[in-house]
Amino acid sequence: MSQKEDTNPFDPTGMFKSMRDAGMDTWSKLMIQLVNSEAYAQASATMLDAWLTSSAPFRKAIETTMTQVLTQLNMPTRSDVINLAERLTHIELRLDDLEAKLDAGQRAKNTKRYETCCFDSLRPLRSLRLENLRNQR
Repeated sequence: MSQKEDTNPFDPTGMFKSMRDAGMDTWSKLMIQLVNSEAYAQASATMLDAWLTSSAPFRKAIETTMTQVLTQLNMPTRSDVINLAERLTHIELRLDDLEAKLDAGQRAKNTKRYETCCFDSLRPLRSLRLENLRNQR
């Protein structure tokens, strides 16, 4: 059930609102068509490429100046922070590996306890076998 808005002919702002809405709809449809065109994409790419090319020397100068200032103030530079982050990542990976090895060792220890509890009657055979292995080395 679509209801048409009731516009009052004696309301001057109602007429302006409807004109504004019609104008906004027209502009939005026009801008959507413009932005979705290939010509707009090429123009944007050309302007962006020109801006990035022209701003590269300024960016490099600012980076060099910032590095010098931070070095004089005994503060870490961007590269120092990146190197530190890489080192911490490597340490974290090594700690994860050590944790996995410890967990595996703990599981093996728990398995041995289970075997020891369940096979107490085989203890003399097991110790004999261990002695034979030691003698073979």
